[in-house]
Amino acid sequence: MPILQWLDREQHVKAAEQVPYRLLEVDDALSAGDVDTPNMLIQGDNLEALKALLPYYAGRVHCIFIDPPYNTRSAFEHYDDNLEHSQWLAMMYPRLVLLREMLAEDGSIWVTIDDNEAHYLKVLMDEVFGRKSFVANCIWQKRYSRENREAVGDAHDHILLYASDPEKFKIRRNLLPLGDKQKKLYKNPDDDPRGPWQSVSLLAQGYRPNQMYEIHGPNGATFTPPAGNCWKVIRSEYEKLIENSRVYFGKDGNGVPRRKEFLSLAKGLVPWTWWPHEEAGHTDEAKKEANSVFGGDISFGTPKPERLIERIIHIASDPGDLVLDSFLGSGTTAAVAHKMGRRYIGVEMGDHAETHCAPRLRKVIEGEQGGISEAVGWKGGGGFRFYKLGAPVFDTDGRINPAIRFAHLAAHVWFSETHTALHKKPRGPLLGRHNGVAYYLLYNGILGDKRPDGGNVLTNKVLNDLPPHDGPKVIYGEASRIGAPRLKDLGIVFKQTPYDVKAR
Repeated sequence: MPILQWLDREQHVKAAEQVPYRLLEVDDALSAGDVDTPNMLIQGDNLEALKALLPYYAGRVHCIFIDPPYNTRSAFEHYDDNLEHSQWLAMMYPRLVLLREMLAEDGSIWVTIDDNEAHYLKVLMDEVFGRKSFVANCIWQKRYSRENREAVGDAHDHILLYASDPEKFKIRRNLLPLGDKQKKLYKNPDDDPRGPWQSVSLLAQGYRPNQMYEIHGPNGATFTPPAGNCWKVIRSEYEKLIENSRVYFGKDGNGVPRRKEFLSLAKGLVPWTWWPHEEAGHTDEAKKEANSVFGGDISFGTPKPERLIERIIHIASDPGDLVLDSFLGSGTTAAVAHKMGRRYIGVEMGDHAETHCAPRLRKVIEGEQGGISEAVGWKGGGGFRFYKLGAPVFDTDGRINPAIRFAHLAAHVWFSETHTALHKKPRGPLLGRHNGVAYYLLYNGILGDKRPDGGNVLTNKVLNDLPPHDGPKVIYGEASRIGAPRLKDLGIVFKQTPYDVKAR
């Protein structure tokens, strides 16, 4: 598969591996609403934040939306969007690698970009996610009036869509609700008691022998598929449609047969790649939304309207699912996810994580009525917790930071062993079981014995007190007083902290 080359590419490809795992420290003063909320707003470099989140959320995110800097050779107040092409690629690659690890099996990632880097980004994402993971390039009409300053007016952005498993994504993705334009197509000219309906063609392209038959209309006319076509259904299915009065032959009964589709049974519309501004909003709408929230003329360079984010989140997730945006900007993704009943994680490195994102989310909690609020019936509630990046889990010599608590190290150990997130906070030394192997951590006196040679050291007594598991075990601890031959006989692999704990 072709790949992109740029200055110091090999160094940047491995950059995600070199980023240290950091603690996430909550700031109660900047948090708001429900203290038990899972919603997170993180201030800090998004590469380091994603690495800090990995042990907890790998494989658990259903919808990732990012709106990275567009590299347009222009400057914005809140972003340095004047990156050289190689720098832009170097910035994107390791972040995409970590975002890939966050996706659930049926999860998807949506990336907005313009023509300056869209085609390079496609090649980059093909490499990181795999060409088979590509789903679509959606075209969003971001302007409703002509742009006359350039040789050819810029009217659209790209939204590149990839999925961990496109087939699983197809099964779980949601249809779009019918809009007023689609609903107007449904009429009831024959006063059908089942309500409004529209007729759809019974013809399909191609030739299938069992779908080639004569249809006799109510007024004696005979119909056969024209050349290159066949009926959509076999004869037995057609007869069922006739029995249920679902075939329409036109007002005079002599028209080509068509199938009735009732509004009451309409499930929705399959999303397609053309997203006009009437359906998904436009940049002027986004600027007005931001100005309304922040009380002034605020520009974040490539603003996105709430309707656009709503459409993406609706297609890709259900209420309660986890949404992630690691280029949060003014907080639109988090605000929309909050109103739609999704859990969310937003990452923003600038000061406006405090000055814009947090205040915007507080207004959402209070019930602000801008953007999609009326459409989704938003009245307020919920909460978010504000986090900052803390100290690395390991120091420069690879030793465990003394400030590390059991839960932090447990999540790190579990992820390094299983490459999955630790879903439940462990309440004892047994972290969990994965593929038939049980993983234990003896650390910080988790067994209630804080003596130097006590609960953090594997002894016969400690081993007997561990939760049982009928199968192989991996046990982390400061030291083992049990000999290697006996450990082997017991099916135990002992790993010493901190030396056997992977620092990255």
